[in-house]
Amino acid sequence: MQLVVYSIAYPFLWIISKLPWRLFYTLSTFIYLLVYHVVRYRRKTVRENLTLVFPEKTNQEIQKIEKQFYKHMCDMFLEMIKTLSISEEELVKRFKIIDPHTVQEFEKRGRSIMVLFGHYASYEWSIAAYFTLNLPIAGVYKKIKNKYFDRLVRRMRNRFDAKLITSSRAMKEITQDIEKGRVCAYGLVSDQSPKIYNATYWTDFMGIKVPAFMGGEVLAKRLEMPVMFLKVEKVKRGYYQAKFVPITEDASKCDDYFVIKTYLKMLEEQIKEQPEYYLWTHKRWKHRNTKPPKGATID
Repeated sequence: MQLVVYSIAYPFLWIISKLPWRLFYTLSTFIYLLVYHVVRYRRKTVRENLTLVFPEKTNQEIQKIEKQFYKHMCDMFLEMIKTLSISEEELVKRFKIIDPHTVQEFEKRGRSIMVLFGHYASYEWSIAAYFTLNLPIAGVYKKIKNKYFDRLVRRMRNRFDAKLITSSRAMKEITQDIEKGRVCAYGLVSDQSPKIYNATYWTDFMGIKVPAFMGGEVLAKRLEMPVMFLKVEKVKRGYYQAKFVPITEDASKCDDYFVIKTYLKMLEEQIKEQPEYYLWTHKRWKHRNTKPPKGATID
């Protein structure tokens, strides 16, 4: 069944990826109208999330953010498909890295870095950083259940020399790279909600007490890595810019939870500035009323 689904979907994805930009974004607008007004995809979840974290906003303000978000989400989903065929030149033009010297200084010293970012703006096109930094990029990700789509995602990243590492193998593979002297930037989306049995640390995110995903901090502390926040901003439709914001030069020298708290604060400030570019369909605050497991740290 997985192969059947993939075989049916892939030709359509390829055709979409080859559309000229004007037609491409016209299709995105059509999909927005369908998803928001007809299918009503996760409308309840999005409204609950926005109302929860912005209690001071009126219904009209919430609805405005909600509509802007769905338009952006459809753009971002199609832009991910565009990665199937987009050229290096076009990708670099549409996703610019501001002041790459911050990262390049660590590369000159032979140090790999951990890069934390969120489900904000265009996290999919962040692979464009490779061409600006001239530094190998590796993304830590959760394996897709459909093995054929998982292979497709890997192939899309491999087009731009980006390596994907499953979260279950991250510690082993990154450790091996460091031991062999391979310098790389490891990217990790770190704003998702962890499984409740892994919820060892709870802190405020957007004013709500929730468990924090600790993978990035744990990896960086054990391997004595510098940590940076990739702040991605949407300039206009189809164009983004990003900059690397330092968190620490050596995570092993930081107090426990310093890295994750600093990262979440930076991401939170960005979300408050332009909330329409955050991925509100995720149930990020689903554990807010859950009792933390025994031994968990609550900040």
